[in-house]
Amino acid sequence: MHWTTNPSTPSVGRVVLTKTRSPIRSNVGLKAVMAVTGILLVLFLIAHMLGNLKIFTGETAFDHYAHWLRDIGTPLLPSTWFLWLQRTVLLAAVLGHIAAATVLAMRARAARPVRYAHRKAVRGSYAARTMRWGGVIILLFVIYHILDLTTGHLNPQGAPGNPYGNVVADFAPQRWYVTLFYTLAIVALGFHLRHGAFSAFRSLGQQSPRGERRARAAALVLAVALCAGYLVVPFAVLTGLVA
Repeated sequence: MHWTTNPSTPSVGRVVLTKTRSPIRSNVGLKAVMAVTGILLVLFLIAHMLGNLKIFTGETAFDHYAHWLRDIGTPLLPSTWFLWLQRTVLLAAVLGHIAAATVLAMRARAARPVRYAHRKAVRGSYAARTMRWGGVIILLFVIYHILDLTTGHLNPQGAPGNPYGNVVADFAPQRWYVTLFYTLAIVALGFHLRHGAFSAFRSLGQQSPRGERRARAAALVLAVALCAGYLVVPFAVLTGLVA
């Protein structure tokens, strides 16, 4: 926030200072923050999904990939530094995304402080109506996922040197409830992503009826592809295809 003079003030010899909101704190700025952080998170989701799919190449190849991630940037960077830099950026993106969404939601509610006694039901997609709760489910899942397959605290095996074995132990048939929770979280992510991508495509100018149809189709394809890519791994372990 900074101060500017108010030229509409008729007084002579006096400067009146008025508050000017920082552009990034405006609704447009906050939507831009959501868009940029959302793009970063989607790119990570795609890269992470492709990495997960390497489990179908076998235990040796998958473990080699997991260890390679720790050595990215060496010898320029010490081992695992790239992963921590990546985690820091992702954490900042998640916090920025949540903060911007929260402020925008509070402003939208404040703009409609009075509820109408008789109001027609607003038609909207399931994703739009559950965007907030979907975000909460995803956040809780991310925390669990980190404690499970990153730190190993909640993993039944938790062997740092055997990522393949950790995944197989995690989604074993007797731990079907873990696969169920994983599935619910990924489906929530799909709805969240579908709605967010559609909103982003509309913001890029897809405002015509034909453009909206294209935006809906593109958002649906992206969400379904990511959901399928993430769910194929736990179900492959659950059914014994990966063991």
